[in-house]
Amino acid sequence: MLRIHQVFFLNILGLFIASLLIASLISFYTLKSMVIKDNEQRLLQTINLLIPQITTAHDYDALARSIAEKSDFRVTIIDENGTVIAETNANKRMMENHSGRIEIMASMTQPYGMVVRYSKTLKTDFIYVAQKITLPHKVLYFRLSTGLGGVMHHFYELWFRLLASFVIFIFIALIIAYKISKKTRHDIGQITQYLNAIAEKNYQAIHKPQYFQEFLYLSLLLKNLVKKLRNRDKQKRKYTARLRLINKQQNDILSAISHEFKNPIAAIMGYAETLHDDPKIDAKIRDKFLEKILSNTRKITLMLDRLTLSVKLENNDLSTKPTHFDLGEVCADIVCGLQSKYSNRRILFETFHKTVYADKTMIEMVITNLIDNALKYSEEEVKLKLTENTLNVTDKGIGIAPDDLEKITHKFYRVQKNRWDNSMGLGLSIVSYILRLHGTTLTIHSTLGVGSKFGFSLNTLIESTKKS
Repeated sequence: MLRIHQVFFLNILGLFIASLLIASLISFYTLKSMVIKDNEQRLLQTINLLIPQITTAHDYDALARSIAEKSDFRVTIIDENGTVIAETNANKRMMENHSGRIEIMASMTQPYGMVVRYSKTLKTDFIYVAQKITLPHKVLYFRLSTGLGGVMHHFYELWFRLLASFVIFIFIALIIAYKISKKTRHDIGQITQYLNAIAEKNYQAIHKPQYFQEFLYLSLLLKNLVKKLRNRDKQKRKYTARLRLINKQQNDILSAISHEFKNPIAAIMGYAETLHDDPKIDAKIRDKFLEKILSNTRKITLMLDRLTLSVKLENNDLSTKPTHFDLGEVCADIVCGLQSKYSNRRILFETFHKTVYADKTMIEMVITNLIDNALKYSEEEVKLKLTENTLNVTDKGIGIAPDDLEKITHKFYRVQKNRWDNSMGLGLSIVSYILRLHGTTLTIHSTLGVGSKFGFSLNTLIESTKKS
């Protein structure tokens, strides 16, 4: 396994090798491009200067040799049929027809033609520039070319300079890497000693790295670890106490459920035993007892439904089925139904038409629970108020203490611990879950001994109506 200074050096070495290769390629192609452009302009200028000599010449071979001797360019003269009539670097009789060469074809329609092509004869790249010259009785194509072998010479010279600089840098990097490695080994040694001290339960050991901030940060983490080890026993005791509290809460919940089911079941058993033991019981009394049995059975069914719904809502196993409906009409129907159930109580509500987009059954359950809860915990009238953006249920009941406000929506929690009304403390918990499913929340304002107001915002239900 490599050490830190070795990894550092290898990374630096790899970085500069890659940099050298990239710089070499960029330098080569940039230099080559500059040389090609410079030679193109130079060849074209030379051709323009030689046009007067070409138009008056009779011996093209002699003219080509003369130009080549003075300029060191390769000279080629081609007639309009593509036949080479003068060439300085090869036997013109052995050369193929040049009418298909790119530079010749380009010069037929443009001021001049230029191409860079590899010469198999001379084993190097050549730049060719050709220009069309129109004489009184014929057309000639005058072409000059020069080799690009000099580009590689300049490139190799530049590359060797870069290599020399690179070797010097590597030597400097080795010295720096060694010094960094020495400092790193010192700080690592400090950490090792500190860890050995912790392993021996010496939590008072001191660790002070001298060179690197990263090791200082690691030292702080280790000190935090020591603090956590010290507090581990305390945390264990806290976790144990918490588990005991959870077990107690679960036992309380089971006791609450058992107690809630015990009352209606005891009533059913009592009425059923009476009917069983006295077959000749009066018909009116029998009907009354049967009605009581049915009533308590409905209570048990309602409690089971509420408990099942609460579990489904908490586990996100229940999805909404939203539709458009008039919330005012729903409120009026609920008030009418509850008014018949609580015939001796007043429920105030003014009809107000408001179309929303939500799960109608769930919203009915929310409003029913809020009104039913208000009726149970108050002796006076209950008011249901529907506005443009809110729905509120207000009562003048016992109110809720500030300490109970945060807990009242928890499952199985009730303000009056000694009051058993077959609700199991699930009503407001279910209401809170349903409203969260619809993107809103239950709001509670209460004053102890004065009354309470429960409500929720309709904004998300109205916005859903607009979107749909």
